[in-house]
This record gives sequence, C-alpha cells and structure tokens, in this order.
Amino acid sequence: MVIILMGVSGCGKTTTGKLLSRNLGLPYFDADDFHPDVNIKKMSAGISLNDDDRKPWLQTLSEKIMQWNKGDGAVLACSALKQSYREILQSKSGAVTFIWLDGSFELIESRMQKRKDHYMPPGLLQSQFDALEPPTDAIRVSINQPPESILSAILQKMKMA
Repeated sequence: MVIILMGVSGCGKTTTGKLLSRNLGLPYFDADDFHPDVNIKKMSAGISLNDDDRKPWLQTLSEKIMQWNKGDGAVLACSALKQSYREILQSKSGAVTFIWLDGSFELIESRMQKRKDHYMPPGLLQSQFDALEPPTDAIRVSINQPPESILSAILQKMKMA
C-alpha cells in the first residue's frame, strides 16, 4: 500500500507523513526530493512550475510508487494538486490511497512564513491554490489541529475507508 499525503505547499505533508510513516512502519518519501534540478531552480526563483515541468517528475514518481507497491509500501508527501497529476501517479499501480491535508490560505501562508531553508517561497502559495483541483476520491483531513490530532484523524478515517 502506498499512501500519498497531498495538498498545497505548507499544509503539513512532511510533518504528517513522517508521523504516519512511523506509526504504520512504512518508509517515508518526499516527492520534492525527486524534482529535477531545473524545477527546483525555477521554484527557488519564484517561478511557478507548469504541467510540462511537472510531467517527467510525476512519471518518475509513478515508477517509484509501482516499486514501493511491489515491496512493503510507503508514505509519500506529494502536492498532487490536479486530478491529471493523481492519475499519472497511480497509472502504473492502482493501489494508492490519497489523503488530502486541507486548510485555509491564511493558515498555510502563516505557516510558510515561519519556515526556514525551503525552496518554495510563500509568494507562490496562491498559484498552488489556483491549481488545486479538490479530489473526490481522497480522505479529507483538516489541518486546523495539532499534528498528533491530524494523525489520529487519518488513522480513524483509513479504518472506515
């Protein structure tokens, strides 16, 4: 089983993903670590990625998801903002559970302004919200609570799914 924690930058995918990973005994991966250097440079310069920029990255992740599903599974933090992106992610292996970490622009912007050493500047947050196509097939969890409560909500909702 591969669990993908999705949502805009700053919603808590990394923090929540690491908690979930430890709880379930699955390895944790951050999709950002698979971006080609050209994408990282572009975002670091405050330039939003377009679909052409993202496609090779999403295809790489799809291959990884297939490998992880053949193994013990994994927890992956990945924005997966559009339905077409989610389709690419699960194109090689249908066994994917999406968990949408949902929060307001204001809450996420305040969190991003406190982050240090992250290549995604708060100025690009609006572009993430503009690109977001809310999923209809994901477990939706509000991020307006402490990380441990988010984890508990995820585990509870996964049992019910």
